Amino acid sequence: MTHDRIHAREPSHHEDRWSPGTIETVEERDGHCVVTVQAESGGTVELVVTFAVRDLFLRRLDYDDSPVGEQVWYRKKASG
Repeated sequence: MTHDRIHAREPSHHEDRWSPGTIETVEERDGHCVVTVQAESGGTVELVVTFAVRDLFLRRLDYDDSPVGEQVWYRKKASG
């Protein structure tokens, strides 16, 4: 399976490849973490990441009870 990429902080490398968004949900589905992001450009994007990536980017966010509403930067991987 191809996993998407997500960062809690604005990347300093290949900035043009990353899109900003706001977390709407973080959930588990079929053994993977699915993060739904409201894209800054409009619409929602579902990102599939490993639990290790989830733990890493959530640790780097500054939130109290829920990461919903926190800004992230992401790259959707092409399937196939």
